Amino acid sequence: MTMPLSRPALLILAFGLAGLALAMNLRHGATTEGRAPRRPVRNAGRDEMTMPPRQWDRLDETLDASFPASDPAATY
Repeated sequence: MTMPLSRPALLILAFGLAGLALAMNLRHGATTEGRAPRRPVRNAGRDEMTMPPRQWDRLDETLDASFPASDPAATY
């Protein structure tokens, strides 16, 4: 037979779990500081490139325009 938890015990448990979640989140945030900052995703097209190729055809344009759609959204 188990004894039901009282209201103060449930509050202490809830605050303890919330504090643990906050501590884990802060700890995870500290490990991401050393990573390089994310670079923005550029618009499609040869004009948006920092070093555009000398030759650029219709297939290159199509592949460049479809690139963000071909990657999962969570990667950038």
